Amino acid sequence: MSELPRRKMGRTGMQPKALGMGAAFVNRVDEAETIATVERALELGIDFFDTYAGANEERWGRALAGVDRASYYMQAKVGPHPERPKDFSAETTRWSVEQSLQALRVDYLDSVLVHDPPDIADPLGPGRAFDELQKMKEEGLIRHIGLGVRQHEFHKTAIEAGHAEIVLTFLDYTLLDQSVSRTTMRLAKKHGTGLILASVFGMGRLTGIEPNRPEEPRAHAMWQWCQEQDVDIKHLAMQFCLDAPIDGIVMSGPADRHQLQDAYDAATQEIPADIWTDFEEKFGIGV
Repeated sequence: MSELPRRKMGRTGMQPKALGMGAAFVNRVDEAETIATVERALELGIDFFDTYAGANEERWGRALAGVDRASYYMQAKVGPHPERPKDFSAETTRWSVEQSLQALRVDYLDSVLVHDPPDIADPLGPGRAFDELQKMKEEGLIRHIGLGVRQHEFHKTAIEAGHAEIVLTFLDYTLLDQSVSRTTMRLAKKHGTGLILASVFGMGRLTGIEPNRPEEPRAHAMWQWCQEQDVDIKHLAMQFCLDAPIDGIVMSGPADRHQLQDAYDAATQEIPADIWTDFEEKFGIGV
């Protein structure tokens, strides 16, 4: 096994390890497991964390209490807070960031993403979320600004407007779908935007659990091939994304320490060249 390398995050100057950890699922388990998972991530050398506003962020604050703030990157979001969902006004944007700062027990956030707006024109409007985040950046409360959403046209608008130093994209660069390579990847490289590739295991379809054959024929065919070749499909799924031509990282969203370990093992596993050759011959994609 190799170690996690550091990666350039676009023009931000950040250089996190290649595998980051998200909070979508680990915040839903009991507090002890959330904290233990964050602590295990630190032991493994993972240093980029991504949380959801209002979703048990205080657990992360407890887990990271006493850890050198300069030794890790913390990213939060505006938009998903359950008390003010989908509110991208300047007031709520500042309120949400302040809530995250307090819960996480930090003086600044390395990056804040505008999360899943229904219309990109809303947070981009004058005096709205992106403008307020820029003010908070000038005040030193946050260091970088980005966008977390699936729609590629939203990525394009935010990047070309100069507002997105980072874009988090999900489900669109996996063994099953590489559509973002034809859109956002090229644009991000041109503008120096960092990319975070999330949902690399295809929302469970590439974890080793047998996919439903009628509903997911391609996922099932890949699963079956890996079974026959005695290959762990998680390793292929992760290594494919780590090989993506981006200035950025891959994001894992584990539910517990065991899933985190699986993601780390997949990220540090060396895949023999002949396996990739055979896989590409069978499915048309490889590294």
